[in-house]
Amino acid sequence: MAKQKQDKQYLFDNPKNVKRLLYIVYAICLLLVLLEFVIHRHVYHSWEDIFAFYPIYGFVGCVVLVFVAKWMRIFLMRDEDYYDKLEKKQHPAPAEKDSANKTEEVKQAQGGNNVDA
Repeated sequence: MAKQKQDKQYLFDNPKNVKRLLYIVYAICLLLVLLEFVIHRHVYHSWEDIFAFYPIYGFVGCVVLVFVAKWMRIFLMRDEDYYDKLEKKQHPAPAEKDSANKTEEVKQAQGGNNVDA
């Protein structure tokens, strides 16, 4: 059963499918650029009339988002074991008991009382 789960192929595990998807995306982008020549847009500002304004605007917006996220990472990032430390503060480990009590607890946990039946 475990071997079947490992052998399962998903759609994008095949490099041919990834290439097909990229070709589809490229074709859509090309179609949208070609439609830029045909479709008349009603613009409110003069800079919207620049060729490929919206793709450039979107690209610049994404780049700005990446840089803002990198900047925010400086003060938002936590250590790898941040939540472990928080957990240990809230729920400290019980203090070690002496060995006599510990062996008694182990006996209780293993089977209770030593009663011969």
